[in-house]
Parts: sequence; structure tokens; C-alpha cells
Amino acid sequence: MNRRTLLGALAAPALIRPAVAQQDWPSRAVTLVVPFATGGPSDLIARIAAQHMQQTLGRPFVVENRPGATGEVGARQVIRTAPDGYTLMHAPISTWAINVALRPNLAYDPTTQLTRITVTVRTPNVLVVNPQSVPVQDFAGLIEWMKRNAATASYPSSGVGSSDHLTAEMFKQATGTEMAHIPYSGGGPAMTSLMAGTTHISFQNLGAVIPHIQSGRLKALMVTASQRTPVLPDVPTGLEAGLRDFVVYSWQALGGPPGMTPALVERVRDAFMGALRVPATAQRLIDAGFDIGGDTPEEFATFQAAEIARWKRVVEAGNIKPE
Repeated sequence: MNRRTLLGALAAPALIRPAVAQQDWPSRAVTLVVPFATGGPSDLIARIAAQHMQQTLGRPFVVENRPGATGEVGARQVIRTAPDGYTLMHAPISTWAINVALRPNLAYDPTTQLTRITVTVRTPNVLVVNPQSVPVQDFAGLIEWMKRNAATASYPSSGVGSSDHLTAEMFKQATGTEMAHIPYSGGGPAMTSLMAGTTHISFQNLGAVIPHIQSGRLKALMVTASQRTPVLPDVPTGLEAGLRDFVVYSWQALGGPPGMTPALVERVRDAFMGALRVPATAQRLIDAGFDIGGDTPEEFATFQAAEIARWKRVVEAGNIKPE
């Protein structure tokens, strides 16, 4: 064997190794980082997918919760890992888009430092009120009530920069109404406040409020979807209520460290979305108010850019500052 042949033989394994690794993925345990505490939508979807992928692919899929700084702590952890598909991140709109709009000194860039894989699910928000403290029957009645009670009306949120916070601010800007923002440490305390009558109005994820609407403890006045949802067929959309361009979804997306190859991205995307599209699982998600995604990385990138631009406009118009 001459020197050129020898060098070629030595180089060949390095050239084919990434392709082999992608074809073999997963050959060991995979970590799904959720940059929030347990119990939220990001965590729920990640655990549903992890359980199914572990059963079908025969390797452990471990969900690791890394809360902190609205997703920044977990995102930075993922960015530092190898782009081999064994550390992934499942995170919500705040980590992928709102942080960019809200925090000028953000310590990571989700548009360049993370590999975008796919938007996994989305759900509209629902405008709900406590019927005991806000005795109105429809959207028009709410606007009249808000104008009469501008000095005392308030809304809770799961934190500054959360989807429910910025959707409420967008609503104020669209309707010319006023209400005070009362931030809490999560969706649970915010809902408790609303149902106790401490606060009055809220935009919550569809799945989170369906049981309370059905029990009569909350009244739904509008959904932020592009069309009425089958779960609440009698509740109008923003457009039907008279608001232009008021289609808002809270969404979750899957990503990984920078440098993942297109072939590996496709394999990971197919595995994760395949888990969510198992008929029984898909129906469970639909019943909870989720639309199942699965768009391409290119579609995800276009959507993310539009979301960042939208929330920047809301943040600037409302002079909203991070905590």
C-alpha cells in the first residue's frame, strides 16, 4: 500500500462516521432538556414523546428539567453539547421567540445558536373572566365593563414575558383599554388568583381552562385561534369579536445544539413527531386543545422570525421591561 492509499484509508472512517452515526441514532440514551419546571406543556409533550420513542426505538429517552431565566439556563446547556442528537431541547414560545423580543441582553441566540428541528404543538389562548367578579355575557359587554372599571381591572400572568402576559398587552393595545398586570410565578398561581376573584381577566392556554369553563367557574369570551375551536364551538374568534390580526398561539418546539446535519435533524423530527401522531396520543392532545405540528426546519425558521418581530412590536408599544 503506497502513502496516498494509506492516507485515503485512514481518512475514510472520519468521512463516513457522521453518516453512520445518523443512521444508527439512537444507539444510546437521549436527553430531552426542558428549560422549565415539571408539569407545564413543554414538559408534558416531551414526556409523552419520550415514553413512546423509548418503547419504539429501544433506547432510554430521559427528560431533564433545567428551569431558570425563562428558558435561558436550559438553552445555554444545550448549546454547549455535541451536535449528535443525544441532547435535544423541547421549549415554548418564550425560549424560542419572546426572550429575543423582551431581553436585549439575552445570553443566547435561538436563531443562530440552536438547530431548529420542528414546531411540535400549538394551542390558542382563551380570553376568560371570573363570572362572579366580571358579570358580563359577551365580548362587547367585557369592553364596556373594562372602560367603567379601568382604575381597578387587573389580569394575572404566569410571569413577565410569558405568552399570557404579552397576549393581554396586545389585547390592551388593540382595544384601547387599561388593566393592571399582576405577575405570578407560574400558570397555577395565576389561575388561582383569577378563580378567587383577586384578578379579573386572563388569556390562558386552551387546555388549561377547559375544565373550569365547563364547570362554570370561568367564562370564555374569545379564542385567539384563526377559526373557532371544536372544543369551544360557541366562543368567537378575535376577528369575529371585531379585532383584526389577533391570531395568537402558544407553541412548543424541538431543537438541538448548533451544527446538527440535515439528515440527523430529519431523523429526530420523524421520531418525535411520529410519537405524537400515534392515534391514541394524538386524540389525547387534540382533546386537550393542542394542534399537532411537524413543520420543516425552514418553515420553523420563517415562523420564528415572524413571531420575534410581532412580539417586539408589542413589547415596544407597551414599554414592557424584563424582570
